[in-house]
Amino acid sequence: MRNSASGTIAGLTMLVLGGLLAGGPAQAQEKLWEKVQSAGELKIGAAVAAPHAIRDPKSGEWSGVAIDVLRQFAETLEVELNVVDTTWDNIIAGMQAGKWDIAVALNRTPRRALAINYSAPYWFYQISLVYNKDNEKIESGWKSLADFDKEGVTIAVMSGTAQDHSITPMIQHATISRLPDFDASRMAVISRRADVLADDADGNMLFAESNPEWSATVIPDPAIAKQGIAFGFRETVSLEEIQALDILIEQLRAEGVMDQWMDQYVSQILSAKE
Repeated sequence: MRNSASGTIAGLTMLVLGGLLAGGPAQAQEKLWEKVQSAGELKIGAAVAAPHAIRDPKSGEWSGVAIDVLRQFAETLEVELNVVDTTWDNIIAGMQAGKWDIAVALNRTPRRALAINYSAPYWFYQISLVYNKDNEKIESGWKSLADFDKEGVTIAVMSGTAQDHSITPMIQHATISRLPDFDASRMAVISRRADVLADDADGNMLFAESNPEWSATVIPDPAIAKQGIAFGFRETVSLEEIQALDILIEQLRAEGVMDQWMDQYVSQILSAKE
């Protein structure tokens, strides 16, 4: 009996210490959908990343695959969708500060998952590299990021994106040029202020197809950041709460709707460039 009691006390001590080391009691979980329905709007933070999130520069209207998913989910909740324009540097911080409910089109990474919760992936992602095939610094046989990691080569990325966070630790010799947005990163390569654009393979495909006369594309081997693309939530929004959106994503993928939306936006963007 004495040994049993000692074991019980030791076990309770470990539980208490474990709780202290973990930072004390868990945060109270949000009833996000109840709050959204009470407010009458689903507020989302979006930064431009075609074809996932596209902002019309004239009207300010938003579209894209990720926006359409959340527009349909807002209909399920019977609320309005309110898209807040932000940057990739601020999209997560703004969500955590309560400026919007969901962060749009985030890569699912282990590091981010320590600080936020994710939906199921609605699409899949990897980084590709686009460069000018007439650029004398670059050899046509280059296939890996390590091939491009040379002194004198400048690689453009959008600041604060998964591309930035994935590429940066891998680069030892090339220069990384961090640009504020989608357009600036592409213009850097067009104007030859940068030699390579490292970006989402879908966005880079659009960039390359819009500039077929000079562009060349590399899907690096080994792959870089081959991950799911999903929606981000505060830690206080439980995975059980997020399940309602996961079920919609699963349905849209199974019915082929996600593929249809992707094809539609890719065609629209390419047609606009002609």
